[in-house]
Amino acid sequence: MAEKEVYEIMSLEEDVKVQQYSEQLRALRENGVRKLADCKLELAAIKKNKLIDDDIRTRRIEELQKEILDAKKVAEENKAQIASISKEAVAYVNSISKGIEARVAEKQNKRMAGAKAFYEKEVAKIKADGLKREEDVKARISDPQELKSELEICRYELKSALYDSKNRFEDQLDKSKAIKHQAFVDHIQKNREFRNGKDNFIENTQMKWKNFIRNFKASSFFLANGLYIAIVIFFIVCIIAAPLVGSGNLFSLPNIFTILEQASTRMFYALGVAGLILLAGTDLSIGRMVALGSVTTGLILHPGMNIVSLFGLPTWNFSGIPMFWRVLMALVLSIALCVLFSSIAGFFTARFKMHPFISTMAMQLIIYGTLFYGTSGTPVGSIDSSIRSLIGGRWTLGVLGGQIITFPKLIIPAVIAIIVAWLIWNKTTFGKNMYAVGGNSEAAAVSGISVFKVTVLVFVMAGVFYGCGSFLEAFRANASAGTGQGYEMDAIAACVVGGISFNGGIGKIGGAAIGVIIFTSLTYCLTFLGIDTNLQFVFKGIIILAAVSLDSIKYLKKK
Repeated sequence: MAEKEVYEIMSLEEDVKVQQYSEQLRALRENGVRKLADCKLELAAIKKNKLIDDDIRTRRIEELQKEILDAKKVAEENKAQIASISKEAVAYVNSISKGIEARVAEKQNKRMAGAKAFYEKEVAKIKADGLKREEDVKARISDPQELKSELEICRYELKSALYDSKNRFEDQLDKSKAIKHQAFVDHIQKNREFRNGKDNFIENTQMKWKNFIRNFKASSFFLANGLYIAIVIFFIVCIIAAPLVGSGNLFSLPNIFTILEQASTRMFYALGVAGLILLAGTDLSIGRMVALGSVTTGLILHPGMNIVSLFGLPTWNFSGIPMFWRVLMALVLSIALCVLFSSIAGFFTARFKMHPFISTMAMQLIIYGTLFYGTSGTPVGSIDSSIRSLIGGRWTLGVLGGQIITFPKLIIPAVIAIIVAWLIWNKTTFGKNMYAVGGNSEAAAVSGISVFKVTVLVFVMAGVFYGCGSFLEAFRANASAGTGQGYEMDAIAACVVGGISFNGGIGKIGGAAIGVIIFTSLTYCLTFLGIDTNLQFVFKGIIILAAVSLDSIKYLKKK
């Protein structure tokens, strides 16, 4: 009899034993962990509430602190018993849930099959009625113009009836799918209840997979991921083709590290411009910012007397200053100069509602002209070899397959930059405000967010990233006023390929980072295969066009 009852239940809430477990745990937690959590929340609220009289606040705080101590004592006393019952309850729920989910699925599958059969009959009837109506119209009307008009009405009504029937059928399917999915959700939620809200990695993974399967639509999936799938296929083709054309093994550890090293400095530029794109803007001055910071760093860290005379002034020799202070000076000046010009562009954008395309283009021209005039376009020369090796060199990891494996040091600051940017975007009020302003600046202003402040700070943040990246760029090549040419296009394209929408308010830092690696890998693969540099621009252009087109399609669909 007990087995029959267990077999017949269609939800966990109907199971008597599950109810008993819930009541037992609720009673054990009532004056312990539950009361402890409630008291802590009330204590925090009272401390922040300035409307309560000081004497009342003090008295209530003392009462709550006493209640917290009592609750902690009860929680400690019941801890072992709660753990034991919780473990037993979760195991029991897991044992009966599969059967419940199977019965729910069986019942809903029958409903879905019935709905499908009814839909097919209804479609056949609608089509038959439509055909009969057209025949009646043809028999009744002889005038060609009137006949054409009536037939168009008949066909329109037929399409409408078929569309309504399909919608009703799909609604029924969606309801049945939702009920099947809810049976699994109830299982996970009941386990979390028994664990007092604690989740589980395996359950979370199962939930994500179930949600993916439930919501999966081929058209939406390929719209969201089609570009990435195409790029992955392209890389696979390159890896296969490389040995066949005599270029060697593309998918090797040294090549991977080289790609990451090349991507490391460009990561900073993408992280900087990502914030501007999130605000539905852009930045055309990145390449000139790179040159500005790199030239500054090269001048300060050049060994001995500089070979460049800035604006006709006497050449400088910074070698007498301790290396630590020279490095610090180069980094701070690179950041300060990039922040200065970026902030000016940000001010004009925020204050005069000027599109970033114009304000950053103006900064691009100003920096470009100033650098070429000040340095006469002459490279500043290499930086001190000792510091170049310390910051921009490589660590030797060992020998693999007859090759010496070295790890580029520039990857480390790039990873740190990604982490910092992620924390700013996802864990700060400023990051939330960025999304709000990018999504709808007018709504953000109404909600109390300073659009001017957020916009300027995003430009400042971009300047900091540009400054750090341009400082490190000097460790990769001899800097000149032409350093960084075209970097703005790669940075912007990397963000768009990484899913940061030009329409604003949509995107993730992880997407920008992946975009940089994709673009750097693309260039490296084409070079490795011996593809002409000019043709590489064609490939990049096609990817940018595809990325922006897909982004626009997704934006229009949401509207």
